[in-house]
Amino acid sequence: MILEIKDASFGYSKRTVLRNISFEVGTSEFLCLLGPNGVGKTTLFKSILGFIALKDGEINLDGQNIKKWSRSCLAKVIGYVPQAHTTPFPYTVMDVVLMGRIAHLGSFSSPSRDDVKIAEESLERLGISFLKYMTYTEISGGERQMVIIARALTQRPQILILDEPTSNLDYGNQVRVLLQIKKLSEEGIGVVMTSHFPNHAFLCSSKVALLNKNGFEIGTADDIITETNMRETYGINVRITRLADNHGVDIKSCVPLAN
Repeated sequence: MILEIKDASFGYSKRTVLRNISFEVGTSEFLCLLGPNGVGKTTLFKSILGFIALKDGEINLDGQNIKKWSRSCLAKVIGYVPQAHTTPFPYTVMDVVLMGRIAHLGSFSSPSRDDVKIAEESLERLGISFLKYMTYTEISGGERQMVIIARALTQRPQILILDEPTSNLDYGNQVRVLLQIKKLSEEGIGVVMTSHFPNHAFLCSSKVALLNKNGFEIGTADDIITETNMRETYGINVRITRLADNHGVDIKSCVPLAN
């Protein structure tokens, strides 16, 4: 397993937000984390990324407890993609992607030719090499999100942590970004992603974790995304529907009911 959470409790000072959480994410596994606002998804991510200490339990990467790892060591294993990223400076796309090499550089070192090559490979891997010399603040929201994923890939991580990576994107860009993330998972990177859309889990994930007032549950999308679970989690009625694509492959969808 790349990432292993063992009987962990998460929180701040005297307040515990999540208790007794356990799950694993291995090579090429895609875990989609669902749950309403305020349930603790961001707290979970902050602990995995080393921003806040665990209340109890363990977080292991490649079998090693990360309790005493430096931020630099974590950044060599975990790539993080936030909900949205803006910068007041007119960096080129290449400059932004090269920032993913910071954890691999010395205190006063500049990126080497190898670092530049790794950044170029990340852009090519995502099919956005054409953006290389463009100004980051002048490209579209969907393109910026792909650039931030490229920056995370440039860290050469074993696992990607993505916090609602499509939250500010239009429908088409949501699907494009999700399919690229799914492709990265299929190529060997472990993925943990939060989303507010159950259909994202049907589209991409190999595992789904659900956080709600009843606790924590993990399994396949078919097991976790049920009409009962969605009603109890989000307070709305839904229908889980099935249809077949052009190749006869069964596709499921979670549809909210207006009444």
